[in-house]
Amino acid sequence: MADRPSSRREGVGIVRHYSLLTHETSFREDVLAGLAQPQKAIPPKYFYDARGSELFERICELPEYYPTRTELAIMERHVDEMVDLLGPDTQLVEFGSGAGVKTRLLVDRLEPSLYVPIDISESALHEACRRLALLFPWLNISAVLADFARPVRLPEFVGIPMRRKVVYFPGSTVGNFTPEEALEFLARVRELVGPGGMLLIGVDLKKDKRVLDAAYDDAQGVTAEFNLNLLHRINRELGGDFQVKRFRHKAFYDEARGRIEMHLESLYSQFVHVAGQRFEFRPGETIHTEISCKYGVQEFQALAARARFHAEKVWTDPANLFAVHGMMAV
Repeated sequence: MADRPSSRREGVGIVRHYSLLTHETSFREDVLAGLAQPQKAIPPKYFYDARGSELFERICELPEYYPTRTELAIMERHVDEMVDLLGPDTQLVEFGSGAGVKTRLLVDRLEPSLYVPIDISESALHEACRRLALLFPWLNISAVLADFARPVRLPEFVGIPMRRKVVYFPGSTVGNFTPEEALEFLARVRELVGPGGMLLIGVDLKKDKRVLDAAYDDAQGVTAEFNLNLLHRINRELGGDFQVKRFRHKAFYDEARGRIEMHLESLYSQFVHVAGQRFEFRPGETIHTEISCKYGVQEFQALAARARFHAEKVWTDPANLFAVHGMMAV
């Protein structure tokens, strides 16, 4: 596709911020509720404080961690086809802060009428908007502070011409949901974009267990540090007294369920206090911190079809490690 002339590049964009966070999204309440379960668990969205975000950037550069560089290579090779599929004058909604190379590549080629990043981290959201506004001074940005794992009703953005709503969801973050949760999430996306709207979504593919185990338990221990940082955050923000060295990172691919599981495993019998409450840990007991479901191409298309998305196009890498799906709401 040839470069297209654009008047937007000469204009001046506007950056607005909205907060839709509610009492339900409390870090404190989610941690206390999660630690009280028979299988202790904390949602993975809480990995990403400042230190966690820094560690995740390091993970993305590890030789074992293929998803980021593989998805980026797909985007670089096929972005013009993606833009042709999505069409002009779009409202581009991204679940995530979106200041990375993949987002910049898509925004540069698509030139959306409006860009709407949604993130639960206020600091990450503001920093992403700042960086994008510097790179694309013509871009209209309406940043929304919200938890996209829950239903989100966006404000009506008036005064900007728009033909179609597009949701961009890179990074295979959809894998952090169980298939049932993913179906509910996709149904909410379908409602958001409306008939004829589009979804551009990155999905990690099923592959050899050895490749997946290494990707989530790297030789340098960066992923372990990332996982354990959640305990440091609880200590700092919720008055916890976790002795972090008494826990270890545990990650493995469950082939029967088609998913990675990440846990923090207690090495000893111990008591831990968080926000004034006491929790007991047995040796070997874990806090379940993340899943990452993997899908075959047809398997994911079938799941999305149940949420009323029609598979229009799919792009993969030569080794079939990762897929980017282009889908239309019907």
